Amino acid sequence: MTRIYLVRHGTTEWNREEIFRGRVDCALNETGRAEARAVAAYFEGVELDGIYTSPLARAAETAAAIAAGRGIGVAPDPAFIDLDFGEWQGHPLKEVREKYPSLYRAWREKPQEVTIPGGENLDSVRARAWEGLLRVARENPDRTVVIVSHRVITKVLICAALGLDNSHFWQIKQDTTAINCLEYARGNFIVSLLNDTCHLKSIHPGVGKKDF
Repeated sequence: MTRIYLVRHGTTEWNREEIFRGRVDCALNETGRAEARAVAAYFEGVELDGIYTSPLARAAETAAAIAAGRGIGVAPDPAFIDLDFGEWQGHPLKEVREKYPSLYRAWREKPQEVTIPGGENLDSVRARAWEGLLRVARENPDRTVVIVSHRVITKVLICAALGLDNSHFWQIKQDTTAINCLEYARGNFIVSLLNDTCHLKSIHPGVGKKDF
């Protein structure tokens, strides 16, 4: 059996300020770096055979924290890069909601039907990320690996693994540095862990986080 941990990256200033990130290469902030150290501590007792990451800095920095001291490299993989938010990238949620009221409402109510102007839709993201996930699984038989990526990517991959279409996108929550685990055997995935944030208790004690 192959075990694949899907990990969302740590917090950036744009997460905190609710600004759409997409392909903009923003770094972790102080909170995000603390989260990265915490998720690295979570994996200290787990023998890892490989670490893959989105090429974007916020994911790569989180992956580097997990890899530190292990003697294994981190492989950037474009299959796991964030959704291209096109014209929304770099703009606050409030501004997008006001400028694109109908489209934003559709994004919240029927995300599977939305293509962001100048960007991508969930179907195209899911196709490339799923192909990447299958490749990683087949390249690592009976191994344990980590993929560090983004909220949108982990959501659509979990939906796919559960046999759900993208209309269920908002029914999957993914906090910063959330840990998910997929077990792969005989061509099938089993979701064995979902949005685990136990490692963040000292950083975010008893505080519910927005899905952004």
